[in-house]
Order: sequence, then C-alpha cells, then structure tokens
Amino acid sequence: MLDNVHYKGLNPISFLDRSSTVYPDKPAITYGDRIYTYSEFDDRVNKLSGALKESGVERGDRVAFLVPNIPPMLEGHYGPLKIGAVLVAINIRLSSREISYILNHSGAKILVFDSEFGPVIEEIKSELPLVTKFVQVVDTAPRYMGIDGPEYEEFISSSPDGEHRQALESELDAIAINYTSGTTGMPKGVQYHSRGAYLAALGEVLESGMTFRSNYLWTLPMFHCNGWCYTWGVTAVGGNHLCLRRVEPGEVYRQIREENVSHMCCAPTVLTSMYSSPESENQDLSSVTIMTAGAPPAPQVIRSMEEMGAEILHAYGLTETYGPHTICAIQPSWDDYSAEQLAIAKARQGVPYIIADTGLRVVDSEMKDVEKDGTHLGEVVMRGNNVMSGYFSDESATSTAFEGGWFHSGDLAVWHSDGYIELQDRAKDVIISGGENISSQEVEKVIMEHQGVLEVSVVGVPDERWGEVPKAFVMPRDGVEVSESELIQFTRDRIAHFKAPKYVEFGELPKTATGKIQKYVLREKEWEGKEKRIQGSTLI
Repeated sequence: MLDNVHYKGLNPISFLDRSSTVYPDKPAITYGDRIYTYSEFDDRVNKLSGALKESGVERGDRVAFLVPNIPPMLEGHYGPLKIGAVLVAINIRLSSREISYILNHSGAKILVFDSEFGPVIEEIKSELPLVTKFVQVVDTAPRYMGIDGPEYEEFISSSPDGEHRQALESELDAIAINYTSGTTGMPKGVQYHSRGAYLAALGEVLESGMTFRSNYLWTLPMFHCNGWCYTWGVTAVGGNHLCLRRVEPGEVYRQIREENVSHMCCAPTVLTSMYSSPESENQDLSSVTIMTAGAPPAPQVIRSMEEMGAEILHAYGLTETYGPHTICAIQPSWDDYSAEQLAIAKARQGVPYIIADTGLRVVDSEMKDVEKDGTHLGEVVMRGNNVMSGYFSDESATSTAFEGGWFHSGDLAVWHSDGYIELQDRAKDVIISGGENISSQEVEKVIMEHQGVLEVSVVGVPDERWGEVPKAFVMPRDGVEVSESELIQFTRDRIAHFKAPKYVEFGELPKTATGKIQKYVLREKEWEGKEKRIQGSTLI
C-alpha cells in the first residue's frame, strides 16, 4: 500500500495503533468484571494475528467468527486485518444451512465460534472441507466436546513472540465480507474495503459526537455491518467498548446507570422493548445518545425515548453502505418545535453522512431526480467511499446493483424541499390494491398511534377483487385489550379508507438478529401457493 511523506493508505488498524499509544492504560473493553486496557487490547490482537499466521492464514484469506458481542468478537475485527486477511462475521441467529453456505461460499480457512453454537457447528462440520481449524470461545456455555480444536485463549497464547503485522497491498483491499439476510435467496457477500471502513468509522463517531470519554454499549450486533463500523470508530477516539452478550431491557438500563453509558445503537424495535418494559419507569437517559436505524422509526418511538431524556439520532443505510449512509441532521430551527413536531421531523431519513458527501439521490425509472416536493416517489440511490466494492464472487449481482453508476437501494422515498429524504417503503413492501399504491409504512405509523399497540407490521395479502389488500400484524401492549374492528376503524378515521387494513392478526412478530421485523416471513405465509409479484431488498 502506497505510503510516503504526503500519502498514507487508510487502514482501520491504525486506530488501534494510535489509541494503544495515546491511551495505553485507559479501559478499551469492559465485559462484566473483565477490563482490558488499550495496551492489553493491542497485545491480544497481535497474539490473535500471530496465531492466525501460524495456522497458515495469509493475506486475502478469510477468517470467520460466529461469536456474540463479547471481547473475542471485537478482537476479530482487528486480528485478521493486521495480517491482511478478511473477516467474515456471521449472524449468530442463522440456521445451520445458512452458516454452512456462508463458510463455503466465502472460503473461510479458520472458524472461531462460541461454545454455545457447538451443536450447530458439529451438525455441519462434515460439509466444511475448506475450514482447516476450529477455534472455540468458551464464555457462558462450557466447552463443547464434539469438535476438535483449541480453545480461543489457548489459541492466541500459542502465537510466536514479536509483531505480526502484514500490510495491505491497497486501501481498496477487502477487509471484511458481510452477508445479507438472504430474504429472496441465499445470502450475498458484501465486500468492505479498508478505505471505506476507515472513513465510515470516522463518520460514525463524528455524527454521534463521540470522544475518548465515551462509553459505547454494544446493543447492536457486531456481526451486523461490522457493527456499523463502530467496532473501529470507538477505538479511533479511544472510547470504551462495553460488551453485552444479550440485549435485555433490564440489563441495558443497569449498564446505563452503572457504566455511565454515553452512546448506543439499535433498531427501533429494541427501543420499543426498552420503553415498554416494566424497568423503564423512572429511568433517566439524559446522558445517552442513541442512534437508531434498520427500519423507519415511528414518531411515537422517538417521542417515548426522548421523554426519558435520550437524544435520538436517526440514520439510514444498508449492508451495502457499511451501515448508515444518511442521518436526520438536527436543524437549529427545530429548537422551537413541539415534541410531536420534532419527532415527526426526526423520523425522516435525512441527508448524506459527512463521509458520503453528496452521494445521495432519489430518482425515477430513467435515473432522473424526482422533484423535491415531498410527494413524488422514487428510488434511493447512493455512491461514495462508504459503498461496497461489490458482491463477493457475484459479478452479475454487482453489475445490477451498480447500474447507471449508482448503487440501487430498492427503497422508495420522497425528497423534501429542504433536501431531506423520507422513506415511503421498500420496493417489495408497497401494496398495490386496485391500482392504488399504498405505503405500508404510512399505515404502520397511524396504527402505532393507538395506545394499545406495541409493534405493528403491515403487508399486502391476496384479495380476489383488489389483487391485494393491507393486513396488519400487531403485538399489543401488555394488559391492554384491543380488537380487530377497533384498529381498522381507528385507521380509517385517520387516513384514506382504501389504505386501512382489511384484516388484523395479533401475536408475536418475527424478527432478525438486529430486531428488525421480518416482513417477508409474514408475506410468505400469506402468499404461500399463490403468485408472488413483489420483489425488493433489505434494510440494515
């Protein structure tokens, strides 16, 4: 990688280099009673790098981690990178079939897995001819005896002495492959390059206002877009990574109180679980900045959290954009807004990130900008340093995604006169009923205003007369009774009748590992055995 007096290639490993020098004795990672200083963090990463090299990992080789938000998962974002290898962070909630596919498709040489997932790995071990070593992290579950291989601490201790750095050849070299959720087929491997990860990480900490005093609580999975690149960003400013194996409202509140949490990130559904939990009473979140993305938050969600004192930052992006690409930047003129007006303004997806420059448009089918009138609908397209270099081993999908020289999100939005975009729906989630386009998100926002509704998802379901009609899947609040007819009428009183749900079904909603409601699961159930006409992609 070119390196001289006036140019140095961008590499996130330099963040750890700097912080371990500037803040050697400052806490870098906290996990329960375990605390690693930046000096100790750097040493453990170097040992991981050395152990990987001793195991035959070379520049460009893939190293997979199937580990929750605990210190080894964070170390996995640095150890492979230090020797020019590529991290494949796997969603811990995937099925054995999906995990097998990812390991084989990526060609991962080493698999580091938490012992909790030992039975899953044993089930597919014979299907993984490319994996040469299985390394087991023992945390809350005992060592799984069905799989041969070293325990993680034993593995890194086997590293030879000395520095094990091996430079990247280019700042455009891949450093991570993140697999999409695969809602319309098998997952696609999204390639992140070193330059993009470096800049995205700095963008995160700039937009969220982090410093060396920040304590970042890991409520967002590190496997998800590499934790929106906060895995590197928190380190860049010398902040403290507060690792959290499982996200439960009571534990989140405890951490906020006892660990002086200053920042966290999560999907809106995590916020819903927080403000609706019994533990939410009398909680003070005035010291916490929360970035939310992954699904458009209802204004009620933002209002509820800000009533507890939290500052809410609303971002938007996809796996293909290293996580967030836009942010709803707060305007000085909003200071005079009522709480309700502010929540509505903040519910928009906003403007490009600092590091995204001007790489954001809303376009029609001919790639022309739609009018900025908050009415005309178009597709969100992006470009910039924080757009993937392409899909791993899939030139066709890459070419389609980059058609016209922009990355196509598959998301539909309007563009307001102030330059802020507002998502109306996923391309696949628009309901076409009797020739009328219905935004499922518009309907959801109205239903969320009902005091008896905790969560809602609206999808189009088959209808002989209209082709399809809206159906609402609702999770009611504890202790509140609400009926189908009541919700339908409530919605009809507030929006056009044809937009109101024709049916309401109550119960738990299917969710991803990041807490996003899986509309496709609901949709597939309703359309089973019938022609499916609606296609689309996946939010971060």
